Amino acid sequence: MSTPAPGAPELPRYEPPPSVGRLVLWILLFVFAAAVVVLGGVYFG
Repeated sequence: MSTPAPGAPELPRYEPPPSVGRLVLWILLFVFAAAVVVLGGVYFG
């Protein structure tokens, strides 16, 4: 992690938590991509 310059005020960095809907969307996208890879491997295999 980078340290602030001497004398520079330390600003707290607040990261908003990811919304539940966005998290579910990413999980569904990941599962869908994994299914496409597996089914593609079975189909072309």
